[in-house]
Amino acid sequence: MALSSLDPPGVSSRTLPVADAATVRREAAALLRRHRRGFSTVVALYAVVSLAALAAPALLGRLVDGVTAGTLTTADVDRAGLVLVVAVLLQGVFAWLSRRASGVLGERVFAELREGFVDRAVDLPLSTVETAGTGDLVSRTTNDVETLSWVVRLAVPTVFVAGTACVLTLAATVAAGPLVALALLVGVPLVLPVVRWYLRRSRRGYLAERDAYSRVNGGITETVESATTVEHLGLGPVRVARTDADLRRCWAVERYTLALRTRLFPLIDTGYQLPMAVALVWGGWLVSQDLATLGQVTAVTLYLRLLVDPLDELLAWIDQLQVGAACYARVVGVGLVPDDRTASGDVPDGTEVEVRDARYAYGTGPDGSPRDVLHGVDLDLRPGERLAVVGPSGAGKSTLGRLLAGVHPPRTGRVSVGGVPLVDLPLPELRRRVALVTQEHHVFVGTLAENLLLARPEADRAQLEQALAAVDALGWARALPEGLDTEVGSGATPLDHGQAQQLALARLVLADPHTLVLDEATSLLDPRAARHLERSLSAVLTGRTVVAIAHRLHTAHDADRVAVVEGGRVSELGSHDELVARGGSYASLWRSWQVEPGPVTRA
Repeated sequence: MALSSLDPPGVSSRTLPVADAATVRREAAALLRRHRRGFSTVVALYAVVSLAALAAPALLGRLVDGVTAGTLTTADVDRAGLVLVVAVLLQGVFAWLSRRASGVLGERVFAELREGFVDRAVDLPLSTVETAGTGDLVSRTTNDVETLSWVVRLAVPTVFVAGTACVLTLAATVAAGPLVALALLVGVPLVLPVVRWYLRRSRRGYLAERDAYSRVNGGITETVESATTVEHLGLGPVRVARTDADLRRCWAVERYTLALRTRLFPLIDTGYQLPMAVALVWGGWLVSQDLATLGQVTAVTLYLRLLVDPLDELLAWIDQLQVGAACYARVVGVGLVPDDRTASGDVPDGTEVEVRDARYAYGTGPDGSPRDVLHGVDLDLRPGERLAVVGPSGAGKSTLGRLLAGVHPPRTGRVSVGGVPLVDLPLPELRRRVALVTQEHHVFVGTLAENLLLARPEADRAQLEQALAAVDALGWARALPEGLDTEVGSGATPLDHGQAQQLALARLVLADPHTLVLDEATSLLDPRAARHLERSLSAVLTGRTVVAIAHRLHTAHDADRVAVVEGGRVSELGSHDELVARGGSYASLWRSWQVEPGPVTRA
């Protein structure tokens, strides 16, 4: 089966990059250098274990030669028995020490890999994360890191054991009887070609397998998170078909990698079992020609038998190492995403945000030209004003909000603060000036206070409570079992969607940027609670520029100005009263919205 046939049509190029083999080797070598002392200790301990295990065949070979020559004495047997006991004791003690050392080393290496991955993941440009989608990143964060953890903790120590044992056993085999050890060469023509054949195909196969897993995870996650939309639009059959296609690809790539294994394992097994039989026949002929002793044949045969166990372990784990290498390539690949901005060093002069002839495209059309979703937008944000952005679904409101927050750079045109393009500011500096809050939110594992301190680590308890009070959350926060010290998040006290959204808004209050972009940030609250919350926020955020992208028009009613976005353009701009009097698109939206919610009085 050709792996190219498993590539689905129209594979998205928007997934995160995967490190090539050279980069993986370079990263692995650097990791080895950082932990060379630990690796050296582990190898030395395993070497002692392997050397102790080699004592028995050598002793038995000497005893056989002594019996053959008629020179064996009781003292020789006693000495051999004593040496064997000491070897077994040494093997047991150093085996325990080596396992302990390799376990500690594995945990340290994995901790570094995990922390490095988190550092790379949180440094990803937001535009890259949004373009690639959550499925690929979540798959790398969960499946790939978990698999890599297992490989580092178990596969790497086991391979160290087996590899060290194989090298020393081979050396002992040659030393015991060079001519008899020529039987080893019988397995080489079987082992080397099949290993080369396997290695040429396995990396791509396992990378395709991990990519297939990420597509399944991403598709199912998107379907679950958008279940209401899927149901309302009747997209159930479409999403089921997408999941079925993803599962068929998973089955196909797993079948491909299984085919590799079913060819590799039997041939490898034959390649190291055959030399034992050849050693007995070949060794018998050498003995008959007085070219080797019976003791040498015995020792070499026992060494070859002793070689089976570590080779079996290597065979069992070589496949898992390939899986681990594929996961490592995906984990390292997260750090290969280029930055989407270059800091110019310019310092904004003021807080005015300006948009000039901004265009943005998510992809290209059949002819390769950009498919713009924003078309030459011009907009000025007055410091301290509240601007509501409204319009039909798909008009480009959220895309405009992301440009205003500096998440995406415009394809053409300019979005600047204080005369400096947003993408020219370092990300920490940008976030101190402009912040984006969407309806997506996250509750981190930890106390409620620790969740808030993410926005301002130096904040005291009074400031935390003020932030919660600003978003109408202080009441339920104090009612938690331990107040702000209550553990929340996965496995702890749960917060409902509305509380989690209030927590995200409280972080925004603590972060205290001068410009806020709220993309339906209160959509998970019921209309009455959302209106009360927005009025409370208005009082707290006085003096700051607020851009509210909303589907509830009471937000627009209370704003200083309203921007109507249609077809990727700002079609109307003015106050609520001005736009209603104008009788255009906004007036139509207002009249249709008034049918359900009823009249609204100005806040």
